[in-house]
Amino acid sequence: QVQLVESGGGLVQAGGSLRLSCAASGSIFSINVMGWYRQAPGKQRELVATITSGASTYYADSVKGRFTISRDNAKNTVYLQMNSLKPEDTAVYYCNADLRTTPWRTWADYWGQGTQVTVSS
Repeated sequence: QVQLVESGGGLVQAGGSLRLSCAASGSIFSINVMGWYRQAPGKQRELVATITSGASTYYADSVKGRFTISRDNAKNTVYLQMNSLKPEDTAVYYCNADLRTTPWRTWADYWGQGTQVTVSS
């Protein structure tokens, strides 16, 4: 079994900062891409940022210059540093990992349970 556990969400005022963490545990052979998605009320889940095992990153236009994704491969953990937060960043943030549990299994997506981020104006 594989688990992704997020932490670090909360309530912050506009302009403030939060740091999200997501630790993957369980039967993991290798992790390829890790990322963060978010879903606001009444909206579809959207990609926020991703990072490969080689540290190549991608950001949605809406968060470029404000959010930074990083990872610790030794700890199977991904982070999202969120600065200059805006009320429109309010959402449930989900961690995602594309990983293999054994060398002969195909890559598969795993998701965390989500953590709420609320930005007040």
